[in-house]
Amino acid sequence: MTELSGTIGAVFIIYVLIMLAIGWAASRKTHSPLDFFLADRSLKAWVTAISSTASSESAWAVLGTVGLAYKDGLSAIWFLPGCLMGYLINWIFIAEKLRKRSEEIHAVTLPDYIESFFNDEKHVLRLISVVIIFSCMMAYVAAQFTAIGKTFDAIFGVPQVLSISIGGLIVLGYTMMGGVRAVAWTDFIQGLIMVLGLILVSLIAVDSLGGFPIMFEKVEKTSPATLEWLGGKSTAAFLGSMVGLLGIGLGYPGQPHVVTRYMAAKNTRAIRNGTWIALGWGLLIYSSAILLGISGQALFPGLEDPEHLFPKAAEQLLPTILTAIVLTGVLSAIMSTVSAQILVAASAVAHDIYSKILRKSLSHEKIVFVSRITILLLGLGAICIALGETRVIFWFVLFAWSGLGASFGPLILFMLYRKDTTREAAVAGMLTGFITTLVWKIIGLSESVIYELVPAFILSSLVIYVVSQKTK
Repeated sequence: MTELSGTIGAVFIIYVLIMLAIGWAASRKTHSPLDFFLADRSLKAWVTAISSTASSESAWAVLGTVGLAYKDGLSAIWFLPGCLMGYLINWIFIAEKLRKRSEEIHAVTLPDYIESFFNDEKHVLRLISVVIIFSCMMAYVAAQFTAIGKTFDAIFGVPQVLSISIGGLIVLGYTMMGGVRAVAWTDFIQGLIMVLGLILVSLIAVDSLGGFPIMFEKVEKTSPATLEWLGGKSTAAFLGSMVGLLGIGLGYPGQPHVVTRYMAAKNTRAIRNGTWIALGWGLLIYSSAILLGISGQALFPGLEDPEHLFPKAAEQLLPTILTAIVLTGVLSAIMSTVSAQILVAASAVAHDIYSKILRKSLSHEKIVFVSRITILLLGLGAICIALGETRVIFWFVLFAWSGLGASFGPLILFMLYRKDTTREAAVAGMLTGFITTLVWKIIGLSESVIYELVPAFILSSLVIYVVSQKTK
């Protein structure tokens, strides 16, 4: 373990230095809010595709989804088509149109776009958007920092206070320096490491069990329910779970840290080429994660924390240097998302509130400076939340995912495809999506009935349509 820890430490230090170097290089090209938040709309296909997908997956793919498949078995496979459906909605119906229209109205952030679309001079839509983004992103970012703690704990036995603090400060460092240009390029590298690591560990896990036929035999012997489509659940419970997992895809159109990457793409050609890259990446990520989770029942039966499976499998199945690279990939996955989310949360405060409402005459340099300070303060706040909360990563992520997805997803689709959508409908739709998520979660219907995103998204869509008809 000492040798492994030393090797991982060395690889991780090299990785951190590369990330910080990218941040420093990006900072030299960052002089305006458009540079800081959208990389001057210069991202090419591969960077746009992998950075947008990597920023949305992170810990819930390499730790959360693997753990879900370990716990729920074959029934977790519905997570795969659910996520791919979300990819298709985003890349086919949103990405190209949003890229074009956001440039036409000079929108730098999602609240910018919403306010400009409805010509909301009173800033009501901007304020509601900021509150929702900030609330969900803080929970989201805290979940990622918690994942960093779990990973270090699984690998080194390092106390979470230390691991969360170190990991958080590294992310804040390169994000503060280079803005979205640094975040996109670090996400690109992190996304490649993430997918290669999951593919490698899952295939070696199957091979170590004797290949697919023998692997399934051993899994069935260890845990028969794992290979049942119902996963040991009643039919009603299974159907609720299946719809919920499929419904996760509904959240993709409403994630600000994802859709703003489309706004940062160089042109529509980058969007079109990026579609197939993103779909391929997602297919590889989730099929590998589910495969590892299922085979993990035979390799490591009775795990106390299923979300430790990926780092544990890498440690025991791979040579030392590959283990170091793969486990660095786990941290990469987490960092790819937290940097994007911190940036979006900071833009909500620094750009959407401070420079657009409170201090409209700020210079570009001042806005960038305020954005960097905001990133630091928000990041430190999220670190504090993570240090005081021990809930599982998947719980936190799904809650934040629903809050953002139900608040913004229906509205973005209506704005792009229904010109008669009204300002009043936008207000009602965002509030309906967010409040439904909160209430559904608080009264416990997520666990007993269905994932909160499904009813929240449907209700938000209905409210936007009905209110638009009555107020147009």
